[in-house]
Amino acid sequence: MAVFRLVTLNLNGIRSAANKGFEAFAERLAADCMGVQEIKAQAADVAGRFDTVAGMRGHFHFAEKKGYSGVGLYSRHEPSDTRLGIGNPEFDAEGRYVETRFDAPKRKLSIISCYFPSGSSSEERQLAKFRFLALMTPHLQRLKRTREFILVGDINIAHKEIDLKNWKSNQKNSGFLPEERAWMTHALDEIGLVDVFRTLNPQPEQYTWWSNRGQAWAKNVGWRLDYHLATPGIAAKALREHIYLEQRFSDHAPLVIDYDFSL
Repeated sequence: MAVFRLVTLNLNGIRSAANKGFEAFAERLAADCMGVQEIKAQAADVAGRFDTVAGMRGHFHFAEKKGYSGVGLYSRHEPSDTRLGIGNPEFDAEGRYVETRFDAPKRKLSIISCYFPSGSSSEERQLAKFRFLALMTPHLQRLKRTREFILVGDINIAHKEIDLKNWKSNQKNSGFLPEERAWMTHALDEIGLVDVFRTLNPQPEQYTWWSNRGQAWAKNVGWRLDYHLATPGIAAKALREHIYLEQRFSDHAPLVIDYDFSL
């Protein structure tokens, strides 16, 4: 059986994650594609150092601002096309979206690495997050009309009460606001995407991010902020999931899902 292994990880800085063993982890994992977010580096920092990781070549969308945001999609297979950004100047300047296309005569397939804005630092950033969500809805609708895709990344939204430890005390906090949760519900129920992890694992306390404050990691006071969002046809091929907790490379954990197909 051909297995396509796809991992997503918010690095919280690629140089910092490398110092913590991220590259050796990638070698052991032997994924086909790996979406990374918050590279926090520019093209010059990546060139000759991180353009290839574990035999996978990187395709990047960097932020204009130094040490901020930035996403990458590492692939063992050469894409037929690569698209950077969503066509919006505000967010494309922040380096949030890279789409690699693996099209064949009988298949149109995209693997996307995306970093949704965080709204936790200020009201201004929360409004930016809402603007981004409003733009992503038609973008994903258009994409779904023409191709299968898996979007992986840090979406910065815990969808349901099961997706964070302290849901009651976080209902007015960014990441669990009613409007954010409604966007995710709309993405699943109206656009028709699939939260692939939840089709494989319905259990509580499945988190991918822990605050650096207090004893959040030690006490597993976490949030599930990292996702594989897929069109139904490709989501149906998901075989197994794994949140990698054995080592820490950032404040997020890698989310690995194996699929029953090959590029």
